[in-house]
Amino acid sequence: MPTPLVFAWSGGKDSAMALDSLRQNPDFEVAALLTTVTEGFERISMHGVRRELLRLQAESIGLPLEEVRIPPRCPNSLYESRMAEASLRFRERGVRHIAFGDIFLQDLREYREKNLAQLEMHALFPLWDIDTRQLAKRFIRDGFRAVTVSIDPKKLDDSFAGRQLDASFFRDLPADVDPCGENGEFHTFVFDGPIFRSPVRVRTGRIVERDSFVFCDLIPILEGEDPCSPE
Repeated sequence: MPTPLVFAWSGGKDSAMALDSLRQNPDFEVAALLTTVTEGFERISMHGVRRELLRLQAESIGLPLEEVRIPPRCPNSLYESRMAEASLRFRERGVRHIAFGDIFLQDLREYREKNLAQLEMHALFPLWDIDTRQLAKRFIRDGFRAVTVSIDPKKLDDSFAGRQLDASFFRDLPADVDPCGENGEFHTFVFDGPIFRSPVRVRTGRIVERDSFVFCDLIPILEGEDPCSPE
């Protein structure tokens, strides 16, 4: 019997590739997606993507979505408490593994493993220690499509906000920026690829600076709407 697990879904490229790897592995069965949403803003935490688009992703992927709601500027103790509550609900259903899209940040991996071990659960990292240059190539090769939604302007020029992740995007990245943004240089929203039944149709909206980050708002395209129409 395959091992059931929950996937910690951010909506971005690393999540998408990690989820794709797990769904192709007969040893695992992904039971649900788990995502933190910031209360009041009603957006994916850190990425700033509208909750509506998160739900459209889950619907197209075909998996149940569990939202962990946290306040703005959430204290770490409260974040850990709410994540533990959500994790325990899955443990009660027989799910003892949570998978993440982390690639090489050892301190983050140990933090996740420690928190889950306290709940008698386990962490999985399907992309762990894969060269991020190879992952960037895989992303394009496998037909994934994404747009940058959050930029750390201390690490990457804000002109990258709202760009699609194509070959030119990765070619234009400065040499000191990780190709997958693993050091927090940028975050993304995946809207198409092999994990989706159909694309999540979006268009870019306003680009704003908030809390020392640059965000590109994404707006769902309604049925019959012109993707190039202004906001």
